[in-house]
Amino acid sequence: MESGDKATAETIVFDYRKANLTQQQKSLCDYAVKLTQTPGQVNDDDIGNLRQAGCDEPQITIATQVIGFFNLINRIAEGLGVDPEPWMEIPEAQWKQEKGVF
Repeated sequence: MESGDKATAETIVFDYRKANLTQQQKSLCDYAVKLTQTPGQVNDDDIGNLRQAGCDEPQITIATQVIGFFNLINRIAEGLGVDPEPWMEIPEAQWKQEKGVF
C-alpha cells in the first residue's frame, strides 16, 4: 500500500529477489536477511555494500534499527506462542488467487 505498486509489493512478500528493485533496495533486503538469519556474520563488508549501493550513515542506522525491532517483536511473539494471522499460513498459490495475483 505504501509503495503504490501492489504487484511489486506482493512479489517482495514471497521473494524480493524476483521484484523489480533498485540496487539500493536489493542491498537493503540482502542486509535485512543476513541480519535476521545470521546476525553474528554481519561485518564491515555488509555495511560497505550498503554504502556502495548509495546508502548513507543515517539510512544504514535507521535500517538496522527497524530490522532489529521487527526481529525483536517476532521473537517475542514466537516466545509467547502468539499464533500468526490466518492470512500468513495459507499456501502461496491460494494467497495469490485471493489477492487476484497470477
